Amino acid sequence: MGDAVNWAARGVLGPVVLQGRYVRLEPLVAGHAVDLFEAAQVADAAERFRWLPEVPPRDPGDMQDWVAQKALSADPLFFAVVDQATGRALGRQALMRNDAANGVIEIGNIYWGPGMARSAKATEALFLFMQHAFDGLGYRRFEWKCNDENGPSKVAALRFGFAAEGVFRQHMIVKGSSRDTAWFAMIDKDWPRLKAGYAAWLDPANFAADGGQLRTLQDCCGGPTAR
Repeated sequence: MGDAVNWAARGVLGPVVLQGRYVRLEPLVAGHAVDLFEAAQVADAAERFRWLPEVPPRDPGDMQDWVAQKALSADPLFFAVVDQATGRALGRQALMRNDAANGVIEIGNIYWGPGMARSAKATEALFLFMQHAFDGLGYRRFEWKCNDENGPSKVAALRFGFAAEGVFRQHMIVKGSSRDTAWFAMIDKDWPRLKAGYAAWLDPANFAADGGQLRTLQDCCGGPTAR
């Protein structure tokens, strides 16, 4: 048996705007489709969409249809990642598998276009979800899952401060193929350290004139999260 807890869900998952320094997260609406289509027009689109449940949009109408469908979804709850400087959507992500009774939620359906991938914008987009899960909803656990063959996603999860928890074999069927799923998570006990570390890393003072980081995220967070 685990530790006894006296806990109840403190917030209700629903559409909300989450403001950051570099990006803001807005509930997905039809107006984001044009920007998201442009963000998907890259030479390596097939690879970028390889691990997602959908394929790259063939044309603007394809993206309009996808956005119209996903904008109606409550779980997953989709958000556009909007550049604060330009007002343009550079990517999208979702909060999903919401388990309010146990205080557990997951980030998923992530597509970060070339305008934000591997940048402070992407890191802040994740941080805004983390902050909403722990501080806004009062949840106990925030998850990241990916295909076990998706090496870059597993590396990213560890960099972002998630702890590896193992692999669920034959967990899903995606695009007609069996998927083993690698599980990662952070919990409320990790959050104070991670929150302070992310704030330090995202501070403009942590970046040189050329945009390069002065301290790594892992250094700011005090090392990897222990399971």
